[in-house]
Amino acid sequence: MAKLTILAAALLALLALAEASTYRTTITTTTIEEENPHHGGSRQRCREQFQQQQQLRHCQMYMRQGSPYDAGLALAMVTGVNPQQQQHLRECCQQLRNIDEQCRCEAIRQMVRQQQMGGGSQQEQIQEMAQKAQYLPRRCNMEPQQCQIRAVWF
Repeated sequence: MAKLTILAAALLALLALAEASTYRTTITTTTIEEENPHHGGSRQRCREQFQQQQQLRHCQMYMRQGSPYDAGLALAMVTGVNPQQQQHLRECCQQLRNIDEQCRCEAIRQMVRQQQMGGGSQQEQIQEMAQKAQYLPRRCNMEPQQCQIRAVWF
């Protein structure tokens, strides 16, 4: 009977030890994909896609043409449509479609930053552009519908 008790206690201890090591293994096997050098960072992939799409040049042109300083705006006010602006919007949408959904907002933010750093624009123009840029995906009928954009001043 004593041997049976010792055997039962040993099995119980072994079971408790196995349970503890399983719990510890579950905690220590967590990995983060962005830190894995074999997958490359998602930020790097987004930057590359932004570059491949000519830094969203048509989106920049589309947004600039909506400013009150644009000569084409007079035509748009009379006819209700600015054909050149519509063409830039179509090409902008195509450039955005060629960027992964999870990279679109980052690409739009990069475009706004470039406009801001390029100089030659007033604070109000950059602020307008940032607000307009937030809704570019919606204008193109794609996800995400809106991007968070903040214009930062130096």
